[in-house]
Amino acid sequence: MTADRFTLVYPMFAMVLLTATVLVTMFRRRVRAVRERLITTAYYRIYQDQGVPEPESAAKAARHFSNLFEAPTLFYVACLAAMIAQRGGVLLVILAWGYVAARIAHAAIHLGPNTLRWRIRAYFISWLVLMAMWIDLVVGVAGG
Repeated sequence: MTADRFTLVYPMFAMVLLTATVLVTMFRRRVRAVRERLITTAYYRIYQDQGVPEPESAAKAARHFSNLFEAPTLFYVACLAAMIAQRGGVLLVILAWGYVAARIAHAAIHLGPNTLRWRIRAYFISWLVLMAMWIDLVVGVAGG
C-alpha cells in the first residue's frame, strides 16, 4: 500500500503550526513579563541580563522556539527528500505523524509542567521516530 508522496505535506504543516503556536506563546509570555515588571524592555533590545534574568516562563518558551529549528530540520529534510524521491509510503507517513505527535507532547510538557522525566521521554521518542523515518527513506531509495 502506498501513499501519495505529497501526503507528507500535512505533517510538515502541522510542525509549522506547532512552531507558530510556540512563537505566539513566547511573545505573549514576554509581553506579560514586561507588563508585570518582571523584566524591562531593555533586556529584549540586546538580550543581555540587565541585572534581572528573563522570567522562567518566557525563557522556557524562547528555548523551545529555538529548539524547533534544531532537530525538526531533519524532519523537514526527510519529508522533502521522500517527496522528491517519490518514496512517501504509508509507513513514512505514519512515522511523520508520530514525530509530530511526539513533538507536540514535548512542547506541552516543556511549556507546561516541565517534568524533566516526561520531557526527556517525549524528546527521545521523537528522535527514535525521526531515525526510523530516515532508515525507511534510505532503505526505500536503496531498494530502487
